[in-house]
Amino acid sequence: MKRPSQRWSARQIPDQSGRVAVVTGANSGLGLETARALARKGAHVILAVRDEAKGRRAAGLITAESPDARLEVRRLDLADLDAVRGFADGLRAAHARLDLLVNNAGVMAPPRTLSAQGHEVQFAANHLGHFALTGLLLDLLAAGDDPRVVTVSSLNHRQARLNFDDLSGERAYAPMGFYNQSKLANAVFGHELHRRLGEARSPVRSLLAHPGYTATSLSTSGTFGLVKLVFGRLLRPVAQPPEQGVLPQLYAATAPEAESGWFIGPDGMGELRGAPKRVALIPRVTDPEAGRRLWSVSEELTGVRYAFQGAR
Repeated sequence: MKRPSQRWSARQIPDQSGRVAVVTGANSGLGLETARALARKGAHVILAVRDEAKGRRAAGLITAESPDARLEVRRLDLADLDAVRGFADGLRAAHARLDLLVNNAGVMAPPRTLSAQGHEVQFAANHLGHFALTGLLLDLLAAGDDPRVVTVSSLNHRQARLNFDDLSGERAYAPMGFYNQSKLANAVFGHELHRRLGEARSPVRSLLAHPGYTATSLSTSGTFGLVKLVFGRLLRPVAQPPEQGVLPQLYAATAPEAESGWFIGPDGMGELRGAPKRVALIPRVTDPEAGRRLWSVSEELTGVRYAFQGAR
């Protein structure tokens, strides 16, 4: 079985010149580090952000280090399916192909909130928005060079189950429980996308990644109460920095040997920190019935149907 090289680092990212990449949530944390590393290696990076002012500030940080960086800042609110369609339309008007989509953005453990379309906001932003975005851009990806979709999950997905009878949290809502469920949905989606791409003999690879335990604004910006205290203050000193936590998704996005269907995480104890390695998928992720059911529900809730294209 092939596996990542021992102690892989961002220095080993191959030349990305000529590649077009979309990174969601690219204004901070893992998204910013992903955009920074790809731009440093020559990629044309589209920073897909909810707040354009923050996106422009992030682009400024990158160009200060890499003056020749090729960047675009585009607004994308993943919790609003109309905004997702608008982003996809704008991207397709400007670009004939897409080589990489990194589904990175997320929200964590807010009070129960509904999206513009009436979906629980974590399920909407973390899963449904990325499901819709990937489907709407799939033809551009199929036209790309070594095209990949990297969906970022979390260790927390292993604590979750998909409650198809109450995805909106109307009956019972627990902030972290619904965050964990959204991260399980990310993993199930990424694996099911891999399966369907393979059946269609598509050139697009679907990979999953998780950052272990990494200090980012995710654990403080939308959380409240005990969750914010534990993740934002008590445990933060033991977390790895974003430039380390980003390595699994960078490996999945760029390493030539990374195969569709792989899940990449840190190699340290409990997958909490370390260099990237291939990690195991739990049965709840690979269960065919769960994959089919989540796909069907996601199509119904987003109105997006995938058009798979075979190898050219």
